[in-house]
Amino acid sequence: MPTLTQRLLERLTPAFDALEPGADPVLRGSDRADYQVNGVMPLAKRLGRNPREVAEDIVAGIDVGGLVAAVEIAGPGFLNITLTDEALLEQLDAMASDEVLGIPAATTEEVCVVDYSAPNVAKEMHVGHLRSTVIGDSLCRTLEVLGHTVVRRNHVGDWGTPFGMLIEHLIDQGEEEAVAGLSVGDLNGFYSEARTKFDADESFQDRSRARVVSLQGGDAETLRLWRILVAESVRYFDAVYTDLGVLLTPQDVVGESSYNPMLEAVVDDLDAAGLVEDSGGAACVFPPGFTNREGDPLPLIIRKSDEGFGYAATDLAAVRNRVDILGATRILYVVGAPQAQHFEMVFAVARMAGWLPEGIEAVHVAFGNVLGPDRKMFKTRAGGTVKLQDLLAEGIDRAADALAGRNHDPETLDLVARQVAMGAIKFADLSTDRARDYVFDWDRMLAFEGATGPYLQYAHARIRSIFRKLDVDHVPTSGALRLDHPAERALARHLVALPDAIESMMESYSPSKLCTYLYDLAQHFTGFYESCSVLNAPDEATRASRLELCELTASTLRLGLDLLGIEAPERM
Repeated sequence: MPTLTQRLLERLTPAFDALEPGADPVLRGSDRADYQVNGVMPLAKRLGRNPREVAEDIVAGIDVGGLVAAVEIAGPGFLNITLTDEALLEQLDAMASDEVLGIPAATTEEVCVVDYSAPNVAKEMHVGHLRSTVIGDSLCRTLEVLGHTVVRRNHVGDWGTPFGMLIEHLIDQGEEEAVAGLSVGDLNGFYSEARTKFDADESFQDRSRARVVSLQGGDAETLRLWRILVAESVRYFDAVYTDLGVLLTPQDVVGESSYNPMLEAVVDDLDAAGLVEDSGGAACVFPPGFTNREGDPLPLIIRKSDEGFGYAATDLAAVRNRVDILGATRILYVVGAPQAQHFEMVFAVARMAGWLPEGIEAVHVAFGNVLGPDRKMFKTRAGGTVKLQDLLAEGIDRAADALAGRNHDPETLDLVARQVAMGAIKFADLSTDRARDYVFDWDRMLAFEGATGPYLQYAHARIRSIFRKLDVDHVPTSGALRLDHPAERALARHLVALPDAIESMMESYSPSKLCTYLYDLAQHFTGFYESCSVLNAPDEATRASRLELCELTASTLRLGLDLLGIEAPERM
């Protein structure tokens, strides 16, 4: 069923087209009515007419039957539109009977490749990986609900000169001892030991450099040892993703090494297309519009002067693979903001080469940093990098303390503490405009009031407690919804806006838009619950209607939280 916004646009568009074909009504939600139409004044300016006169012509041309209860011309030419209760009830009934609550499937199914998380082999995941991981996971979940085919790509750093010293250190330790240490997740310890030895021992340096040559040359024994490092690291990554509740799997890991066989062809094909220029012995492409601080053309280095390949070549090979082999029509790179220029240049060169044809979208989904209370990069008290597993464990402990005294048995307390901790961490991240930095603050994140994950989880659990009192899991849809009280109508109006929130989220790839919607929904439910008695409603019909509103609100919170990667506990 079309959303209310879509249905209203169908009524508004002919009235606007009559004055100027293709004019945009600019329809937005409103606190003063159900919708506000903001496109009148820009249209009047283009027509050279008085905005209120244009507004009157549009009002006269709107087919209001069955959908619109009232249209008011406000200010210099805004239109405030109130829907009929019948239209709201019809939409609520459609939501209640739909598994995804009326979120319309995309008009065209796409193959969306989402590149996110991207830790490094033989290094532990840290807080710097958090944003990419949870933002990417939320976008993947939402794209799938919209009906797209989603291909997850975890572009791990599994190649390069450090692997020479890592393999040599593995040999020195012995495979069995090295694997035992790596299997318990002590990747940083292993890496630090190798680095310390490399810095202090010249003979170890020579062996490490020779091992890099063997690795790049495809030596079978060296590759076998390298695969041990990769396998143990991927096993560790998988444990972190499981703890965090992220849907990445080992099968989604496609590291830098996967593209090595394609790199020579990248250079050769760019050269054959006349795009490669020599710059100090390096093979470069100079995409138009990119300059350095002095105003000189800025190169994208495809092959370095030492004949080695850099990130640009690997990323170009990945683009070709994702378009030609995976059939991607949309590629999202969930990577920190400092890489903005790099991706702009990679996309520009890929388009110059014809590897990103017209109609295929490549987007850098950039994000800001996680800051500590001092508003600097988040560090441990000792000044070190915050390990992601340590962060998650601390969150669980803090959540358990916050839940103490709520009559949970130990097993249930552990489960709910994990759900609340992950919800708190994810919501704090996702509710922040992704382009901005945010301060990591346990007290604020774990609060049961305000715009937090625990608040929304509690809102869901509070509704579920209503049904526990009735000793039922849910109420069947009866089609007997009523909107007799203003608080009922306000809640209903917000419920049917779920598809608009999803659309807004995906237009900008900003899960914060969905977070705002869910927080507002919880606020509307609180207003409804305080104003409208549910279990002690004045009559059975009112009680049944209000229970259905409760049911639909719980379902919407649960689905919305799931799209954010957050669990909705039944009890808290």
